[in-house]
Amino acid sequence: MAIKKTELYSSLWASCDELRGGMDASQYKDYVLTMLFVKYISDKYKGDLYGAITVPDGATFDDMVALIGKPDIGDKINKDILNPIKEANKLTDFPDFNDENKLGKG
Repeated sequence: MAIKKTELYSSLWASCDELRGGMDASQYKDYVLTMLFVKYISDKYKGDLYGAITVPDGATFDDMVALIGKPDIGDKINKDILNPIKEANKLTDFPDFNDENKLGKG
């Protein structure tokens, strides 16, 4: 039996709410949008020498996914993924993926 769009949207919304935990929705969106940004630029500009955005080697969405399960994932996302993207493109502000007060421990 096919799932209705409204059921799918409700399920996705509930999942996002569960993942957000106690974090304020306005802060949560910063993390989600950052991950979507990295995914988008990785898909569009990875390996493109003349792209509008430079995606440094080792700083792609695939590299971010490879960090899943590592105890220092937040620190690695900040240092190995986001900082190289910021520096290569003269960007300024990304959320801190190593902030235990917002994201919790473990």
